[in-house]
Amino acid sequence: MVSLPVYDKTGKEVGKYEIDPTEIAPKINKQLLHDVVVMYQSNARQGTHCSKTRGEVAGSTRKLYRQKGTGNARAGSKKSGTRRGGGHIHAKHPVDYSYRMPKKMVRAATRMALAGKIASEQVVVIDDLSFAEVKTRQVASLLKALSLQGKTALITTAGIDANVYRSARNIPGVQVLPASDLNALALLRPDRVLVSKAAMDSLRAGQVTSAGAEA
Repeated sequence: MVSLPVYDKTGKEVGKYEIDPTEIAPKINKQLLHDVVVMYQSNARQGTHCSKTRGEVAGSTRKLYRQKGTGNARAGSKKSGTRRGGGHIHAKHPVDYSYRMPKKMVRAATRMALAGKIASEQVVVIDDLSFAEVKTRQVASLLKALSLQGKTALITTAGIDANVYRSARNIPGVQVLPASDLNALALLRPDRVLVSKAAMDSLRAGQVTSAGAEA
């Protein structure tokens, strides 16, 4: 059982949140976590690298000079891959690196990542994470009160909260996601995970779904 401190928006501790990480995931499979994170990273690759072959380079196909009698090594056109400005011998072409893993594996990895963060006490519970207006200063003040300035953080809300998202989007290293959109990579990447109490309750109830499974 882990006792996580609960803070208000001023950074003052107002209680404790008792949770057993095994409620989220009975065990943590590091190999599964690795495989799912690699999948997310592969899916994020653009794969737009491209270079031209000798057949795609603009220019004449005329032989540069006659085959024999010049004393030089024999040569074809100026588009040869051995000449400057010619095509690439092993040209690169656009590649789609994306692939999918079974949804059950992706969802299990999300739960394992969350359980790991809770067990290592890298989860911070906020009593009420909502703002009446869009003010970056409010989120910055909260991070400062929690001694998280200069650190990466994931803010998790119970649902889509436009005010929280717009208030935090300009702060470097801070990401905002609703509980339903959590995934293993998003959870493992930051130094701390800030979770509203309502979002933690929904995660505890088994609503770690999976945006990730659809990625």
